[in-house]
Amino acid sequence: MVCVLGLSDRLVGITHECDYPPEVRGKPVVVSSAVPVELMTQAEIDAAVTERLRAGQSVYLVDEKLLRELAPDVILTQDLCQVCAPSGNEVTQALNALPKKPQILWLTPGNLAEIAGNIRDIGAALECRDEAEAWIAANFGKIDGIAKRAAQCASRPRVFCMEWFDPVYCSGHWVPEMVRIAGGIDELAHEKAYSTRVAWNDVLKWAPEILILMPCGYHLDQVVEMAPGLQSLPGWRDLPAVRNSQVYAVDASSYFARPGPRVVQGTELLAHLIHPETFSWDGPETAYRRLMQG
Repeated sequence: MVCVLGLSDRLVGITHECDYPPEVRGKPVVVSSAVPVELMTQAEIDAAVTERLRAGQSVYLVDEKLLRELAPDVILTQDLCQVCAPSGNEVTQALNALPKKPQILWLTPGNLAEIAGNIRDIGAALECRDEAEAWIAANFGKIDGIAKRAAQCASRPRVFCMEWFDPVYCSGHWVPEMVRIAGGIDELAHEKAYSTRVAWNDVLKWAPEILILMPCGYHLDQVVEMAPGLQSLPGWRDLPAVRNSQVYAVDASSYFARPGPRVVQGTELLAHLIHPETFSWDGPETAYRRLMQG
């Protein structure tokens, strides 16, 4: 969000998850993970995160010494999801250690309009309101165009966006809205609410015609590597999406999991996967891959 406003040179610190755009790589990392997720399975990650949150612990660590050295004027953080960011207590503790209190922007978007609102808020805080409004008009305007074209499509296929594999989670927050705008319907999803565990039998009953694998925080190559494990789920091969080769792995981290500028491209991608006869995909080849054909 900071970089699309042309302010990457003023960004003094990032989290360990910040990998886009390329110019942010190499900046000081203020936030790191307290859970070694790179060494764990999805089931182990789910169990570890659940246990830490139940115990009142965060899954992230804030480098207070580095934060003091960087002395930021503005801190962008969020309390939308405890799994995805330092807890409010950790941020408060870190701020108490700073000699100069910075402005804090708590970003908690639940849908696409609120993501645009976050960009607007950042523009106001960083004194570039015009740049923010221009970016929102040019980019979020594309979403309105997708909605109008998708509304003219003859069908609205049943879609299931799987945000976690083990256990299975449905999608939440802005993703169901993206599916709806792109001309699909996902009745298992929770629009503007948390992603939750969903019973596999409910997925079988929903019988999705298009299955999109988007585990939160994973890039395409990781999703492709994990996807074969889903074939052991009972009734997997009976799903219409599997029978008709409409199973797609996507770069979830880039286009869906993060409430930032690239949700626009994520909506364009969904439109292409749901209605390829109407929408083309001109983005990176690394955005998605069709799986389990035949």
